[in-house]
Amino acid sequence: MANSRLQATRKAREVHRVNIQRSVEHRLQVARAQGNESLVHQLEAEMKYFS
Repeated sequence: MANSRLQATRKAREVHRVNIQRSVEHRLQVARAQGNESLVHQLEAEMKYFS
């Protein structure tokens, strides 16, 4: 029981991380398209944090 709960927690944590990473990647693409270099640098730092 505790093992399956631990596995579910780990899976949820990984899914959450992947979702955040996808969101940041999309925001990064938009920032680049808009030429917003300040935001690009900020989002690149955020990507490193979640990698």
